[in-house]
Amino acid sequence: MTEFLHQPGFLGTQANMAADITLVAMLAIAALFTTGFAMALRKKYEVHRWIQTTAVVLNIGMVLWMMVLPFRDFILPGIPARLGERFYWITTLHATFGATAVTFGAFVMLRGNRLVPKALRFTNYKLFMRTAYALYMATTLIGIFVYFAWWVWNPNPPLFQ
Repeated sequence: MTEFLHQPGFLGTQANMAADITLVAMLAIAALFTTGFAMALRKKYEVHRWIQTTAVVLNIGMVLWMMVLPFRDFILPGIPARLGERFYWITTLHATFGATAVTFGAFVMLRGNRLVPKALRFTNYKLFMRTAYALYMATTLIGIFVYFAWWVWNPNPPLFQ
């Protein structure tokens, strides 16, 4: 599997297969979040709940599988000394937004599925869900810039061993 993920990607950039798969998967998850958002606007709340729950779980899986280790291996060693470089600051910004979106989005999903203690329940669903959606979309947009910073604009992209 490692050999497959480290071979050249399919999008025609310097990216490896793992990066291309991650980008396409995260765009698909963003589309899934948007579909769930549309279902809520159409008052199809049960369909909305299932779509959003699926999107949150897939998102968490992708973050844990494809994003945490590259951040740890390639970005953390350069913080704070190299934060002035595009490669470092945009990836750190993405990680900050992403950690917030994943944490907040998971909480909203758990609340929507009635899996949080009564003391943590909220009643203003629209505010919480729209905030989570906005965080996910902002993180996805920044993630596109991360892909470009790592694999398009970077003359020496990171090598995974």
